[in-house]
Amino acid sequence: MGYYRRARMLLRGAQFVERELHGKLPRTAEELRSLPGVGAYTSAAIASIAFGECVAVVDGNVERVLLRVLGLPEKRSSAASAELMRVAQALMPLTKRGGKNPQGDHNQAMMELGATICLPRAPLCLQCPVFDLCKTRGQHDTPQRAPQLSKSVAHLLMVRKRGTITEVLLERRAENVSLMPGMLELPALPLEAVVNREPVLRVKHSITITNFDVQIYEEKSLRDESLLNAVPAAKKQLEWAQVTRLYELPLTGLARKVLQRMRVMPTAQVDVL
Repeated sequence: MGYYRRARMLLRGAQFVERELHGKLPRTAEELRSLPGVGAYTSAAIASIAFGECVAVVDGNVERVLLRVLGLPEKRSSAASAELMRVAQALMPLTKRGGKNPQGDHNQAMMELGATICLPRAPLCLQCPVFDLCKTRGQHDTPQRAPQLSKSVAHLLMVRKRGTITEVLLERRAENVSLMPGMLELPALPLEAVVNREPVLRVKHSITITNFDVQIYEEKSLRDESLLNAVPAAKKQLEWAQVTRLYELPLTGLARKVLQRMRVMPTAQVDVL
C-alpha cells in the first residue's frame, strides 16, 4: 500500500472515530474491525498491544513459526488458516501479571521471531529460543507456486460533463465473484470490439498469478457510443460517478491506476475534518 493511500486510510479511520464514536477509540479487536481499513491482523495487533486483549495476531511471519514448530507443511486453504489461528490463540497468555501486558508482548515476540530468526530461507535455528520445541528445525515444505499467466484485456474510459459536474462511467463487480466482489472498475470491453483501434493508454497490472496487459479505449465523441454498446455488462451494473467523489468509492487497484494516469482522478487527496 502506497504512502498516500495509507495516509488516507488513517485519516478516514480518525474521522470515523471522531464522527461516529465521539472520539473514543474502540478497545477490542471486534469493535476495531468497524473502523475503515482495519482488518483482522490490524485489529488484533492494536487490541493486544495497546489494550492487552487476549487475541492472537497472525501474519505471515507468525504462520511460518507455527508451521515449523508443529512440523506441518504449508497449505493454502481457509481450513488450514483457521487451524493456525486456533493454535495461535491457544498459545496466548490469559492473564496480566504485575501490571504488565503479556498478551501484547507475546504477539510482538512471535512476529519478531518470524521476522528476524525464523526466516523464509536459511532460518537461524541455532539462535532460536524455541529450537528444542521445533519439529522442523529448518525450512518447511511449501506448495509449488502456480506459474504466472499473461492476459490481454481492454477497458472503456468514458467521461462526461453535466453542467459543472464531471462524471466517469464505472462497472460494479458482482457480489458473488471470488475476486474483489462489489468493487468498481472501468467497464470491460471484448477484444474483438477494439480491433483496428488505438488505445489511449497501456498499463501492466498483476492480480494473483496473472499479469495483465491492459488497454484503455475512449469513445471518439460523446455521440459515438459504439464502444459503449460493445460493453457486455448489464446496464444495472453500470453507474456514473462524480470524479470529485472517486476517493470515497471502492475502486479496484487497476481502475485507480488508470484514472490517475489519465488525470481523471488526482494522485492524492486529503479531506479536512
